[in-house]
Amino acid sequence: MEDRYVHFRHMLPYYFRKGKNARQVCTKLRKVYGESALKERQCQRWFQKFRAGDFDLNDTPRSGRPTEVDDDKIKALIESNKRYTTREIAEMLDIHHSSVHDHLKKLGYVSRLDVWVPHELKEVHLTARISICDTLIKRQKNDPFLKRLITGDEKWIVYNNMVRKRSWSQRDAPPQTRSKPEIHQRKVMLSVWWDFKGVVFFELLPRNQTITSDVYCRQLDSLKESIKQIRPKLVNRDGVVFHHDNARPHTSLVTRQKLIELGFDILPHPPYSLDLAPSDFHLFRSLQNSLRGITFNSDEAVNQHLVQFFADKDRSFYKRGYYEATQKMAKGHRTKRAIHH
Repeated sequence: MEDRYVHFRHMLPYYFRKGKNARQVCTKLRKVYGESALKERQCQRWFQKFRAGDFDLNDTPRSGRPTEVDDDKIKALIESNKRYTTREIAEMLDIHHSSVHDHLKKLGYVSRLDVWVPHELKEVHLTARISICDTLIKRQKNDPFLKRLITGDEKWIVYNNMVRKRSWSQRDAPPQTRSKPEIHQRKVMLSVWWDFKGVVFFELLPRNQTITSDVYCRQLDSLKESIKQIRPKLVNRDGVVFHHDNARPHTSLVTRQKLIELGFDILPHPPYSLDLAPSDFHLFRSLQNSLRGITFNSDEAVNQHLVQFFADKDRSFYKRGYYEATQKMAKGHRTKRAIHH
């Protein structure tokens, strides 16, 4: 560990003996020392040593293969197959997988899950997607609307977010077993609306209740009141540009009448296009990562986690989601030109 981390290292046994976990300690240190403090992963490594009874605060000497590697070789492998894992690349180049990760990060690569889309869009859906992207990109150029845009969606939050873990075993021995989550486990529906500054309004429905047109219209009334309080400029002068997907409660006659009543300017959304919905490709992906391994025992615990998650994300996080949306619209716009040519 670098010398600048030595004083942090000596704080860790104190917090460990007080029963704090690595995440809590990392949060405490970063509140006081900011970005110069230990990262959560570093705290976890030290706490793992402590749990094994090793309280030696000196760094363990490291040995292994050299980390020198040509960036061009890694880049060539990624370009040949974008689904190679860091371990597969490390094995091919005879280096440590953490070195591969560091080089990929330096080269600007990030690992993302593929986006699920229908295997084959019908021509009418493809045409609608291109047309709507074209319309939105032109509107943004002529009348920028992203700072007036509020987008929203729903997501199930399950109580038990257990994940499978890797474990070492003899080559011929069977793998470790772990109970699979129940199919009909406890869960609660989250509805959330946000803009480029942050979350405007969210609600957890009563357990196992889902969205209907009547529920959605009631939520839209609450959303309008929240906008008046925290985004008064949108109500008083600019006007709300509103985006949601084509789920049935969103497009019912009752909902459309409610949106007219509220005076929202509705953006069109192409069918079967989760990759164009900022909540799906940005906000919910990050939220799901924060839920990994967490087990809740009450709706209040779920609510507290959500409040903390939304508060921990600074404005740049939400702005990035909106920036990615413009890039996806532009990609649809370029698709139109490619088809015409």
